[in-house]
Amino acid sequence: MLKSVIRIQARRSLSYAHLQKHLGSTDGFSLCSFLRPNLNSEEEDNLNTKVLQQEWFSNIKADILSGTLVALALIPEAIAFSIIAGVDPTIGLYASFSMAVVTAFAGGRPGLISAATGAMALLLTTVVKQHGLEYLFATTILTGVIQFIIGWLKLGRQIKYVPRAVMMGFLNALAILIFMAQLPQLVGVPWQVYPIVAAGLAIIYVLPRFTKAVPSPLVAIVVLTAISIVAGIDVPTVGDMGELPKTLPVLRIPQIPLNLETLQIILPYAITLAIVGLLESLLTASVVDELTDTPSDKNREAKGQGIANIVTGFFGGMAGCAMIGQSVINISAGGRTRLSTLCAGVFLLFFILVLGDWVKQIPMASLVSVMIMVCISTFSWASVKTLHLVPRNEVAVMLTTVVVTLVTHNLALGVVVGVVLTTVLFSRNIAKVVFVDSVLGHDQTYRIYTVAGQLFFLSVDDFFAAFDFKEDLERVKIDLTHAHIWDQAAVAVIDKVVIKFRRNGIEVDLAGLNEASSTLIDKLAIHNKLEGLDNLANH
Repeated sequence: MLKSVIRIQARRSLSYAHLQKHLGSTDGFSLCSFLRPNLNSEEEDNLNTKVLQQEWFSNIKADILSGTLVALALIPEAIAFSIIAGVDPTIGLYASFSMAVVTAFAGGRPGLISAATGAMALLLTTVVKQHGLEYLFATTILTGVIQFIIGWLKLGRQIKYVPRAVMMGFLNALAILIFMAQLPQLVGVPWQVYPIVAAGLAIIYVLPRFTKAVPSPLVAIVVLTAISIVAGIDVPTVGDMGELPKTLPVLRIPQIPLNLETLQIILPYAITLAIVGLLESLLTASVVDELTDTPSDKNREAKGQGIANIVTGFFGGMAGCAMIGQSVINISAGGRTRLSTLCAGVFLLFFILVLGDWVKQIPMASLVSVMIMVCISTFSWASVKTLHLVPRNEVAVMLTTVVVTLVTHNLALGVVVGVVLTTVLFSRNIAKVVFVDSVLGHDQTYRIYTVAGQLFFLSVDDFFAAFDFKEDLERVKIDLTHAHIWDQAAVAVIDKVVIKFRRNGIEVDLAGLNEASSTLIDKLAIHNKLEGLDNLANH
């Protein structure tokens, strides 16, 4: 039966990967819906099984090992983010566990790691200080609801409007921020820390030349921890970061008044968290798409993030989102499927509850070496090498994104500023591409103006300046065949040109308007209305 499915795919000249890209999804049910007219129930079941195998069990060994590595790297970060938010480390650890487990099933990007993050923790600081822990849980739940609605409305795919220059700036700023976050572990510490970090980097980069059976960062953590314990080296450890929880998270309802006043308190925070969380998650999904050369379902990812935050809030965790650093670790270590994400969450809880006494002894220096590897992998070195070849506008956008992110320590704000700057620079460039040529008729009584380009608010001044209103003519023809009218400002300047010519006794004919431009002129233009001359000043 499976062969017949393959034949159907062949007849459509689409491979499984091509179908995924065509659908913009890795969702097996979407794939089946595409093929359903040609599939009976047995063939559909076979295809669903194939998708399940592809998304969960096609890379078992590497996924388990990479998930183990990510779980170990998540522990100190979750504790650190809890401290930033002003809450007990248990809150961040529970959040990292539930976010990873839920997004493994509900997310739209296999291999993506979601957990408690610094950006979300920073936004929650005010909630905790001013209103308390229960309001943090409620805000997390409402954040998830908003994110789910955004995914349900299919707004997740709008991430495609983030330009590549902004993406490069995002990656470079993130790499720098990750490195800066390691500095507290490298300044004012025992001298033994530096050899441990150097040894960790050596293992990470040298071991793959001999074997890739086990992720080298995981080997580095295990080996350096063993050496540290056996040799009795006194360096900062994971246990120094904070107390690890001893029990499983339990379902609980936030103890807050369920009224409009509560909603007014948490809604502004929840909206900000939802936007920041989705922006970082969808950008991270795009990065993983590029690293793995596979597509993802951005709308499903938005809904998955929402569901994960709802669950997290009810289980005593704080709001989280995708972590690009941990996602890069996962992909670099060979993780590819949803199983790697699930293993990261499950092993995180296993390590802190069952192996907590051993985990506490992991040297922070060994984890620093892993994070430095992440910095090196994340930074887009090609963007620096080609800096002199890239248009200056794109260089300005990338550098602005980096600077704003580094100054504010807010990745989402850096991206927003980058997108806005790109829009402004693009509009300025387009505004310059407006050409108005003219030809005088053979009898010297009429002139034809030919317009090419985009007419909108930034290009109207150049357009208006191209006309000679003092020339002694009887007729003027304005040919707009190669132009497009975009907004009210463009309609207004056409009105201004036409009415000014008519005031000088010159007939004006507009020709070549495309359908969209003609519709806009019919709706907004006043030059053919009786009050046009009187209203020109107010138009």
